[in-house]
Amino acid sequence: MTYFCMFAFRKPFTVGTYEGVSLLGTQIDLKTALVLSQIIGYTLSKFIGIKVNSELGRSHRAFAIVATLTAAEVALILFALTPANWKIVPIFFNGLCLGMIWGLVVAYLEGRGTSEILLAGLSCSYIVATGVVKDCGRWFLSWGVSESWMPALTGVPFLLLLFPVVYGLDKIPEPNPDDVRMRCRRAPMLSADRWRFFTRFSTGMISLILFYFFLTAYRDFRDLYGQEIFTDLGYGETPGIFSMTELPVAFGVMLALALLNTVQNPRAGTVSVFGLLLVGMAIVGSATLLFDTGRIHGVTWMILTGLGGYLAYVPFGSVLFDRIIASTRFVGTAVFAIYVLDALGYTGSIMVQLYKDVFAAESTRLDFFRNYNYFMALLGVVCSLVGCFYFDRKARNKVQTGSR
Repeated sequence: MTYFCMFAFRKPFTVGTYEGVSLLGTQIDLKTALVLSQIIGYTLSKFIGIKVNSELGRSHRAFAIVATLTAAEVALILFALTPANWKIVPIFFNGLCLGMIWGLVVAYLEGRGTSEILLAGLSCSYIVATGVVKDCGRWFLSWGVSESWMPALTGVPFLLLLFPVVYGLDKIPEPNPDDVRMRCRRAPMLSADRWRFFTRFSTGMISLILFYFFLTAYRDFRDLYGQEIFTDLGYGETPGIFSMTELPVAFGVMLALALLNTVQNPRAGTVSVFGLLLVGMAIVGSATLLFDTGRIHGVTWMILTGLGGYLAYVPFGSVLFDRIIASTRFVGTAVFAIYVLDALGYTGSIMVQLYKDVFAAESTRLDFFRNYNYFMALLGVVCSLVGCFYFDRKARNKVQTGSR
């Protein structure tokens, strides 16, 4: 629920189309500028989070969550009060407030025998939240609220809900001795620890960074321009279309992650996660081929691209590095690796969206997204295979060293 609330401050503004307005008379649409401004702030926050979230102790997490989300709501109020071309400033600060929340929440949940189940629930929350908060925003628009005020008004009830749910989150106990034995001890990582992690796993990390660089852009493009894609598909005015497509996606991803909890062997668990990445990318490519050949309709295609994309995307921010640390027995925190990839991944999101508006302006967002699916499927399969073989070899070597 904590992370569900966060999405109410991040996503609702994207259901506004801001049609006919460009940024300062340039080729860049105002909506693209707003999306990019928020992502730039969000990305900068991820870079800050590499250090802050890796080093922050438990006693300060709850306050950090409440303070940053309250500041994000203030930024949305300023967004409503600011003229169109200057709205990029408050939405930038809105993104800057939100980027560290994921790491603050994951830090409560990693390193446990039940981490897959806990992280499955967490991941489900934001997949569902993506659709629900957008539909909330559309509801406000249907009642005549302006595109400027809609994001702030959507955030108000979720800000009130935030206080009790963060209190509950902070009551989660620390990992017990069995968790530590099974998943390796988790500890804050200082600069030397972070550098040691990256140099030890450099080849695997580079393959994952390349994959995630474009995967984050893929996920963001489908999410942020979902209104335009559904309009081109003929579903632009369908009530509850976002919840309709995201709920089955959330259920499928949550089930897949929960099943990982049945794989207790650390090495097998790591390989299983990479298997999810491969399956996800296979779904993305095959679903788009079926759509292009007229064998499935648009809603089914959007559900399948969401399922495939999130099957690959969600493990990066949750179970992948938790399993890698467990199998390689590296004492640290998965949050560090998650934030390295997140920072670079959102950089990729910015670059891909700029590329679309500047170099592929003649393509509709639907056509651009269709072609991106094929590219993403091919790249994802290759990078997943490289990462799987690399980290499995590292885990095998660690086991052999330990046995001696």
